[in-house]
Amino acid sequence: MISTEVRSSGNSYRVLIGPGLLEAIGDAIKEKLAPSRCAIVSDTNVAPLFAGKIQKSLASAGFESALITVPAGEHSKTLEQAGAVVEEMLGAGLDRQSFVIGLGGGVVGDLSGFVAAIFQRGVPHVQIPTTLLAMVDSSIGGKTGVNTATGKNLIGAFHQPILVIDDVEVLRTLPRRELSQGSVEIIKHAVIADAEMFEQLTRFDGSKFDCLKQSSLAELAALIRRNIEIKAKIVAKDERDRTGERAVLNFGHTIGHAIERAGDYKTFLHGEAVGLGMVAACDVSMKKAGLPEKQHNAIVDLLQKFEVPTKLPPNFPRQKILDALKFDKKFECDEIRFVVTSKIGSAKLSRDVAMDDIRTAVEAL
Repeated sequence: MISTEVRSSGNSYRVLIGPGLLEAIGDAIKEKLAPSRCAIVSDTNVAPLFAGKIQKSLASAGFESALITVPAGEHSKTLEQAGAVVEEMLGAGLDRQSFVIGLGGGVVGDLSGFVAAIFQRGVPHVQIPTTLLAMVDSSIGGKTGVNTATGKNLIGAFHQPILVIDDVEVLRTLPRRELSQGSVEIIKHAVIADAEMFEQLTRFDGSKFDCLKQSSLAELAALIRRNIEIKAKIVAKDERDRTGERAVLNFGHTIGHAIERAGDYKTFLHGEAVGLGMVAACDVSMKKAGLPEKQHNAIVDLLQKFEVPTKLPPNFPRQKILDALKFDKKFECDEIRFVVTSKIGSAKLSRDVAMDDIRTAVEAL
């Protein structure tokens, strides 16, 4: 098992990474909280696989748990669904001494974290991510939220977890496409903050995702830890996303979120949409930040190596992408703020990008 610490302004929390951690979840939580009641928020895909094992571990450590299952998919990240989860928690007798466990991917983590932030004005949150993408990205940093008809994550709260548990064995249950979309956030971290890791990724044997043997699980655990450290370091500088330093984590997300919305969250997985957004952001970066064409091509090649799409279907509604951009949270008072990279290993938030630059990049996808 690997243990790493994430520091925030209010507290610090541990991230445990390794195989076979689900069986010990009760004891791990007991080190942080006295035995009490909790809600396990999961979805219809994940709950049948892992919820029973977790409830058994919790019971052995003296915790009572109520399993609350939501439909799998992005459409569960709504205020209505959050309200329904809260009502179930109240019906199960949970109170302000209770806590929430998020068991699932990024949707479940964002939803359960938001519920933990608002239930009884805030209760502890434990993250148990079950996707590669959630392990390296959304479970770290304390951003929680739900979507609206207008856009993604426009309602939310900053609510840091008290513990994150990454059992890498659960990744064995994921299809290759799900692992590939998780690799996008790893590639993004390399592009914005770690040129050495980028070089290592070019040599990474992607076929290991197919079998996930014990040896490759160890390698994957080390890679997950490195990505958590990268994100945690950036978040620590700008925990509440005020100065723009944390915004570099959104490299590729401005256009990526718009692509998700334009496809009604059905055409592309989140990581796939962000990968396409990264390709467009690299086009913008060549024009506005001096990104060398060779490095632009290297980023696109790496995405393709991990089987991430780098082109939109010809009939995809590109105008809908452009229409959705105005709801990006980084835009302030109609001023475009866009994350660009001048070279692999660094990124910045730029105010020098025009809508025409973005339109050209989207049209080229």
